Amino acid sequence: MRVQRVMMSADAVGGVWTYALELARGLAEEGVETLLAVLGPAPGPQQRAEASAIPGLRLRHGDFPLEWMHDAMPAQDAAGAWLLALARDFAPDVVHLNHYCHGHLDWPAPALVVAHSCVFSWHAHVRGRPPGPEWQAYRDGVTRGLRGAALVVAPTRAMLADAERHYGPFRAGRVVHNGRRAEDFPPRPKRALVLSAGRLWDEAKNVGALAVAGHSLPWPVHVAGEARHPEGGVAGFDGLHPLGRLDAARMAAAYGEAAIYALPARYEPFGLSALEAALAGCALVLGDIPSLRELWDGAATFVPPDDPDAIAAALHALVEDAPERERRAALARARAATYSSARTTAAYLDAYSRLIHANHEATACTS
Repeated sequence: MRVQRVMMSADAVGGVWTYALELARGLAEEGVETLLAVLGPAPGPQQRAEASAIPGLRLRHGDFPLEWMHDAMPAQDAAGAWLLALARDFAPDVVHLNHYCHGHLDWPAPALVVAHSCVFSWHAHVRGRPPGPEWQAYRDGVTRGLRGAALVVAPTRAMLADAERHYGPFRAGRVVHNGRRAEDFPPRPKRALVLSAGRLWDEAKNVGALAVAGHSLPWPVHVAGEARHPEGGVAGFDGLHPLGRLDAARMAAAYGEAAIYALPARYEPFGLSALEAALAGCALVLGDIPSLRELWDGAATFVPPDDPDAIAAALHALVEDAPERERRAALARARAATYSSARTTAAYLDAYSRLIHANHEATACTS
């Protein structure tokens, strides 16, 4: 069934922002108008400029704490009321939530929730144990939201299984890979450097292990991303060349010039940065975890995340063997082409249409 309006939630802190804008751009090209409701810290000037470049995108910001932040749950009722008011005014065909706690609300249209990451799976993979009892309210809210949604989507089978394990069962589940546009990440003449990117303060990105490995490398290791935690504190690592948070153009240039992209992640439900780097012609060195294996098996070098010596050895091997490095880069770029923005947009439009059809059928049966 024809989709004309989608209301989508997002935050401006990490990869969900990039994902939301990419999808909104794809939807706009299909004639779909999007209202993007941003929770948490306000988008910065550069982010607002990125959003304003997408035809038909309406941007709204609600100053409510993100649900994964400490002591955020008491504010979620007010956040839900704000979101419901936006939905009533906008009258969407589908509500697309990129957070969890409001999937069960009485939306004016069918709602899906996308499981990008979560506190309980983060703790399981990064620290090997569940979070403390202070996170029970979070777990209750996430469980209620996910079980109440008409559909739960995840970017990998691994993330969908994690979400089901911690919060299921769900009414329905589906995997939709994230996508990016190859033309936004053109390869450039390569420089002798290793690049990484991500939130430096996030233990899941495992920048610390990369810093240890980098001490023995003949090439510099550049790292792009936010060092300041949204709740306070700044991460720093010796042995790395920090680039700070780069805008889209400078990030694409950094990928284009890097010969190797390293992401020895402990936890990464999809990894948009690896996809962007692969499109730009980087050889990939990735953490050997289920989600990244699912996406890149046969097209990347995998390393045990908590073994800096193994990370250094894998990087050394690619630094010293240019033909193998170029072969690996070609494999990664070919795989990356299968994770296109157009394919992602088409998959979501199919999911939206199925939800609308099912909602109409249910309404007809009860009328």
